Order: sequence, then C-alpha cells, then structure tokens
Amino acid sequence: MKFIFYTHSLVSDWNHGNAHFLRGIMRQLNKAGHVALALEPEDSWSRENLLREGGEKAIQSFHDSFPDLTSQTYGKDHDHEATLSDADVVVVHEWSEPSLVERIGRIRRDGGRFTLLFHDTHHRAVSSEHDIASLRLQDYDGVLAFGETLRQRYLDAGWGTNVFTWHEAADTTVFHPLPVDDIEGDLIWIGNWGDNERSAEIIEYLIDPVHELDLKASVYGVRYPAEALDALKAAGISYRGWIANAQAPSAFSRYKMTVHIPRRPYVKHLPGIPTIRVFEALACGIPLISAPWKDDEGLFRPGQDYLTVSNGGEMKEALRSVLSDPMLAAQLVKSGAETIRDRHTCAHRVSELFDILRRCGTARVKTALTMEDMAL
Repeated sequence: MKFIFYTHSLVSDWNHGNAHFLRGIMRQLNKAGHVALALEPEDSWSRENLLREGGEKAIQSFHDSFPDLTSQTYGKDHDHEATLSDADVVVVHEWSEPSLVERIGRIRRDGGRFTLLFHDTHHRAVSSEHDIASLRLQDYDGVLAFGETLRQRYLDAGWGTNVFTWHEAADTTVFHPLPVDDIEGDLIWIGNWGDNERSAEIIEYLIDPVHELDLKASVYGVRYPAEALDALKAAGISYRGWIANAQAPSAFSRYKMTVHIPRRPYVKHLPGIPTIRVFEALACGIPLISAPWKDDEGLFRPGQDYLTVSNGGEMKEALRSVLSDPMLAAQLVKSGAETIRDRHTCAHRVSELFDILRRCGTARVKTALTMEDMAL
C-alpha cells in the first residue's frame, strides 16, 4: 500500500518532536514492503529555523541518517488531487493548515479511494480548543490521538466518531544502547525551553538539583531565552544547543542518567501522555527520573522502568541514589529497555495502525490488509 503523511516537517526536528515518531513509522512501513511518502510545506517554521541554525549541512544530516525516507515539499500551487490519486492511506497531522485539512477532506468526499486519518500529537485540543473545533474533520475516516485523554476530548467535543488512541513510541532502528569508551558527565537533558510551559519545572527538577549536587551536566535544546541560559550557566550546566535527533542516542550513551520534565498542559489537562523522550531514553538504556507525571494508561512500570519524584527535593535524592547505587542504575536500564522492546517500538505502532485501518479503512485498504494476512 502507499501511505502519504502530511507533516509539518520530516526533514527537520528543530522543536518538532513528531518528526521523531513519523520517521520511525515510515521506516517500518518501508521495511514491511509498503511505500511511505511525507509531504511538508516548503516554508515550515521548523525547517526554516533548522536552516538558520545549522545551514544546508543540517538538512544533509537528515538525508545521511535516513537515506531510506522520502519527503517532498509543497507550495501554495501544489496539485494535491494528483498527489493523492494513487494513495491508499493518507495521514494529516494536526499542525497542517486548516485550509489544507479541509481540502484533503473534500478530495476524500468527492471520490478519493484512500483512507483518510487525522493525527493529533499536541495539546491544542485543550490549550487552544477553538483551533481544533474549527477544523473540518467530518470527511475523515478516523482520528489518531496520541493519548486516551486526548481521544476522550475529541469524542466529548464531537470532533470525530472513529477516534483511536495511538501513542508515540521509540524508533529502535535509531534508539538503542550504544557502546562508549568514556563517560562525559553525570546527567544529560535533551529538551526545549519552549513557551514557558515548563520553565518553573526545569528550574525545580533540573537546574536546582544539579547545582546543589554539583553534578557535571549538559543540556541540549532550543528556544532558551537569555534568562534561561544565565540560570544554566550559574548552575554550572553546559548548554549545547540543538542536537539532531539521530545523534541523541550517542549523547545519551556518554552520561549516567537523564530526567523527564513534562510540559504543564499535559500534566494538568492531558494526563497519561509522556513526551517521546521517555520512550527514546529508555530504549537507549539510560536511567531516567521523572518529574511529576501520572501514567494513567499503564504504559510503563513507574518505580521499576524509571524513578518518580514529586518535588525538587525528591529529585535531588533520586539523582544521588542513581549515581551512588550501580545496582539500582542497572535495574532501571534493564527494566526500561524491556518495556520498550515488549510494547513501545514503532513496529508495535505500525501493527496498531493496521488494526485501526481494519476497523475504519476503505474497502480498498481492508482488502489489501486481508491479502497481507493470508500471505503470512
């Protein structure tokens, strides 16, 4: 089958975590013998920021890391009708322009034979409800929500009848333990500062404990204002700037532990949805300690796959424990990697996607899946 993904960007992961997951999904589809194509706007802010920060070398880095993935850019005059004429499954991401969301729905309504899915991996359903409510989704065959609470939000608001939970996961072709000769430091955090959605939490659960314990730590990420950079410097934390996601496993391998600091909208309004870094870090085999976050959907085994804390003081003690207890650190690594391997890889998510397509797909897609099942 031919899958087409409308995404903000596949090439750029500058402040764009969905690119991580989509790359893994497309790679798994290719591996299974399907055709996967990403379409991204030529003027996406993520791509423009990546070019501004890393130049064409950063774009080439994507192609070097993912030579098997294909992405095409489109402009305002692009012929989407022609592009979709031979598609079997079309997935439109929530960051797509509302006019494009409506146009693709209209193509489906006017005779498109493809199965059309809307994919939401953000918190605008609660933080900017009008933006989602104004989208025309009635011509979509289904909605993919990256958490059960988000799925319920769609159902309660009447934004779709076929709404499915489809969590993110680790691309284990990229994220897995790597051998390393030298440990560079005690703690690494890979995360963006963002729009003050977790500024206080970063200070409480990262900057202050690192400073008080005098740890050797590094932070990677973007959108750090001057005051944030000053706070990192005052705490003795090295700020390393943007890192290509494909390089994150190598960075994780050089440190003894990491932390999970969820954004406030998820903690307060969409509980049960972790950042994709939880999946990726555990897949890489690095001990992880999480700031307050409720795993309402039972994705992991808190206290076994990772440690949980409820305040900065507890974070400080947990960091100290992991550093001083090699057996604890080894157990966290073993357990976390086991849960990812057993439940949370992109291969698992592709299998779940096929199950969803069996339920809401067009006759054309259901027939193709039935033939696949018979061939197994």
